[in-house]
Amino acid sequence: MVGKRGGHSAAIRAAAAGCTLLMAVAVTGCGGDDKPAAKHRPVAMTGRSGAALPVPHGRGSKVPDDFNGDGAPDLVLDDLVHDGLGDDAGIGVVYGRKGHGLAPGARQLLRPAKYAAPTGGETPAAFDSEASCDLDKDGFTDLVVSTDPPFDGQGQPPVPLQILFGGPGGLTHQGVKLVVPAQARFGNDWPDQPVCGDFDGDGSVDLTVHASGGRLSFLRGPFTRKGAPRAAGKPLTAPGNVPVGPAFDIDSDGYDDLLVRRTSAGSSPSRIVLGGPQGPARSGAALPSGLGLAVGRFAKGSGGADTALLTASGVTLSRPGARALKATGKAITAGDFDGDGVAELVVSGGAVTLLGTGGGAAVTVTPSATGTTQVLRTADFDGDGRADLAVRTYRGESADTVAVYTGVKDGKLVAAKPQVTFSTAEFTS
Repeated sequence: MVGKRGGHSAAIRAAAAGCTLLMAVAVTGCGGDDKPAAKHRPVAMTGRSGAALPVPHGRGSKVPDDFNGDGAPDLVLDDLVHDGLGDDAGIGVVYGRKGHGLAPGARQLLRPAKYAAPTGGETPAAFDSEASCDLDKDGFTDLVVSTDPPFDGQGQPPVPLQILFGGPGGLTHQGVKLVVPAQARFGNDWPDQPVCGDFDGDGSVDLTVHASGGRLSFLRGPFTRKGAPRAAGKPLTAPGNVPVGPAFDIDSDGYDDLLVRRTSAGSSPSRIVLGGPQGPARSGAALPSGLGLAVGRFAKGSGGADTALLTASGVTLSRPGARALKATGKAITAGDFDGDGVAELVVSGGAVTLLGTGGGAAVTVTPSATGTTQVLRTADFDGDGRADLAVRTYRGESADTVAVYTGVKDGKLVAAKPQVTFSTAEFTS
């Protein structure tokens, strides 16, 4: 999702896959490839086009992005292709089945008219996913979304963020507005760019939110079902204005860390901000400008995590003695696709290429659908201990194809054919 608040661009998120990937983000504000206009017949989401399945009910889990708590990751989709659903069609969710992977028929359309909290009786026109985590510590992942509440441009704007709380049936309740206490705010920017993480190491998920003037609002979890944090103090000084998620523990000290970009424009330098008892308050390593950054365990036996910086000339790894990797693209993420405990890199932009960080031949993923392809997420959807790759091929405002390629052990990293394909055009109700 690309944010629209205060001139900032929201970070592109690629979720963790297995235990090897800690973070994968875009560090330049480029959120994917351009989308050429074309048309084709949408692929059926199940064996029968349009056939819907019930959302599996769960009892809670610790799996990331598991909104219904059944132990299987779910997939969030913004920018749905649609016809006749207004300016913002809403947010699509495809639920997973434990041990099977994504079940496209078990889908849900989160439309703002039904799921957004109104302001002054006015329903938000914009409704876009920003971050996902278990904010109330009940075992069900919650979804943080960005809206566009009315604002006259005078003084501090209202908080545009809302929380949709997960539960046994998934995301079934209307959103509640995130509470950012007055003492945690600074300046007159929109409080946006939320990043989830346990930054103070107490076992509960916190949120960091952009304030303004190089400061972050640090909201300590767990959160109430009314959207209020457990505590919040004065804003923290940061080495930039754009916090980027997801969070990661790069130094293995038990506190989540995050990346903060100096600005959202162009190829801005970044710096890691280290968590601690006071939250993300200590500046860590500085990172040069680049097209994207992935953080993960890229060698066996390595402590903490390494970074992989994508530049115009290739990929540079921070691990001592690591060689530069040749790759061309606009975005980078990572996942352990063969289940050996070491993450591979995924470079996308024109093509989707998987790179082993220890050497070996690159693997190119070529979707059968034609159009502009972008990586949506890497995650272990089917629960076999190997990351899977979800990509989307876009062909205009009314047609696209989402394909999920499962991880394999045979050196090819992912299966040649997708396990499942579907189109976001099926999100009509």
